[in-house]
Amino acid sequence: MQLTSKVTQILDHLDKIQPFNAQNPLDGMRKYLETMSFQLSGKKEPVAMIEEVSIPKENHRIPVRIYRPKGMNAEKSSVIIYIHGGWFIAGGYETHDAVVRKLANKTGSVIVFADYRLAPEHPFPAGLNDCLDTVKWIVDNAEVLGIDQNKIGIIGDSAGGALATAVSTQMGKDFKFQVLIYPAADNKLNTGTWETYENGPVLNRQGGVEAWNSYLPEEEIDNPLAIPVLIKDFKETPPTLVILAEHDPLLDDGKQLSGNMKNAGIPLKTSFYKDMIHGFMHMGDVLDEVQTAIDEMSLFVHQNFENVKKHQ
Repeated sequence: MQLTSKVTQILDHLDKIQPFNAQNPLDGMRKYLETMSFQLSGKKEPVAMIEEVSIPKENHRIPVRIYRPKGMNAEKSSVIIYIHGGWFIAGGYETHDAVVRKLANKTGSVIVFADYRLAPEHPFPAGLNDCLDTVKWIVDNAEVLGIDQNKIGIIGDSAGGALATAVSTQMGKDFKFQVLIYPAADNKLNTGTWETYENGPVLNRQGGVEAWNSYLPEEEIDNPLAIPVLIKDFKETPPTLVILAEHDPLLDDGKQLSGNMKNAGIPLKTSFYKDMIHGFMHMGDVLDEVQTAIDEMSLFVHQNFENVKKHQ
């Protein structure tokens, strides 16, 4: 494994992170991800407005954060739903704030960030249901939100990529595109890249096993909505961009998912980021590739929203 000096610098930094006042291993992992994102994401871009609201459900509320980009002047804005990663057990507003701000400004779209329920407190399908309910809420309240119902897309990274894939098979008719960033597509963790990168960088197999066990109840062990590589029917899946990282244990899983989509006839673009590691989108303070990926996603977003205009 040949790592660049910048990646080596990042990994040395990660080794030194000590989560403050962690109450237990799970709390430590959640705080570690927040600290990593805070220290490595770089300066946060200003956006026009950030609103925090919660979607009322029968027994709980789903917190969402709405990012409105700088310079937005359309009466009805395009919108991107962002589903965050964190092995289904971590992540939230603060871990992804810098990335989402960049995406909002570069795409010119409103970003709705779903702070879905996490395992182990809330195992599958709680988080997926929150993501589905967030999409329904956006569609139902498009007018009030100033959203163009004909211009909706979805982006998910890592575990959020698994959730986004499942959401798209259920509600893809509402989306013009999907972007999956190094998606967590399988719970087996037995591919060649898992063998190569069993102990990292960033992810390790033991942590992955524990995360999937926390997330997936025994009775759901073969559910394609939890495990994307098992999906056979991509009937509603929109045009998809998959971003993969070279030194990532999830690389082969992402390739498998991409192949399954391609074989199902989904319009697909796969983009391979040489030298990159899992989670590189949180490392914009050091890695130029973060902006490259933001630019690539933005181009994909604009191309697919432009197709809407042509067919109206």
